[in-house]
Amino acid sequence: MTTSPDDPGPSAGPRLTRVERARTRIPATALRDPVHLLALGFGSGLAPVAPGTFGSLVGLALALVVLQAGWWIAAVAALFASVAGVWICGASARRLGVHDHPAIVWDEIAGMMLVMLAAPTTWWGAALAFALFRLFDVWKPWPIREVDHGISGGAGIMLDDILAALMAAAVLLLIRRYT
Repeated sequence: MTTSPDDPGPSAGPRLTRVERARTRIPATALRDPVHLLALGFGSGLAPVAPGTFGSLVGLALALVVLQAGWWIAAVAALFASVAGVWICGASARRLGVHDHPAIVWDEIAGMMLVMLAAPTTWWGAALAFALFRLFDVWKPWPIREVDHGISGGAGIMLDDILAALMAAAVLLLIRRYT
């Protein structure tokens, strides 16, 4: 059965191992598609090593720019990026035919935007927010791992990073409270 690239279908493609997903190369020409341009973090997801880290750096940069407009504007932008990310990541995964390909980094971008809402407005606050988010995103403690393995499609791609962001934000808020 063949489906169109935009067919929402029940799945975003086969569940491959991390190594299999990493071996599935995406050509830079994929960035001509607006969905891939966003999902692949404006090209940061095409980094040959640690694409999630590069996507997180894009999210950090976006958050720092949007925070200049004020906390509430940044909160709305982070919420929008998170909600839109369910569709963006799901559509990109369907078009690629691979669920949660490592190059799909919109989830990291939205996650960093969320974490930065709780970060102290200092250079070390941004660095700590970045480090904590990457720690929780890579480590995937409970319940992040359950969500990562249990939910498919765009929601599954986004939710593990949103949970990682919330855990990192909780640590940042505790640090802010007690320092």
